[in-house]
Amino acid sequence: MHEFMPIEDLGRRTIILGPTNAGKSTLAVALGNKLGVPTLHIDLFRHLPNTDWKQRPDEEFAAIHDAAIAGPEWVMDGNYTKLLPQRLARATGIIVVDDHLWRRYWRYFRRTLGHVPRAGALEGNRDSIKWAMIQWLWRTRNAALASRRHAIESGLPYLVVQDQTQLQALYKAWDLSPTPF
Repeated sequence: MHEFMPIEDLGRRTIILGPTNAGKSTLAVALGNKLGVPTLHIDLFRHLPNTDWKQRPDEEFAAIHDAAIAGPEWVMDGNYTKLLPQRLARATGIIVVDDHLWRRYWRYFRRTLGHVPRAGALEGNRDSIKWAMIQWLWRTRNAALASRRHAIESGLPYLVVQDQTQLQALYKAWDLSPTPF
């Protein structure tokens, strides 16, 4: 049995950090729905809609990000550490989500090859297998360690979810529902 802090301890502006394909976006939607606050996916700020993940110019991305965090309440998933200081200055709590590397690869191939609807997908849902993403998953296999460090150093209330078993326990403890997309 896992014990988790009360959902209210994270406040009304929660950041969800962790490695690619760990379940951040799905958790963000479930948490946003539960709290009745907007869910914001940083990937959608960074990438242009109706593309195969083409990036926006850095200045445009930063402007969209900074306008979003100015909102009174939100749940926001994504890392982008260059913009993390601004986010941490506005956040009231942090959740770090991690999972085993093999499961994160499985999610990537499943959602890309199967064109599975998912939280945080770009408008138009055009996606393809990319060697760069396969390499990124490998290079960032320990990214949750940096996310944990950011959470600890922030001084904000935080929670670490280490794997799918703990994530499922969190959904149950907080009465969250993964939303079908």
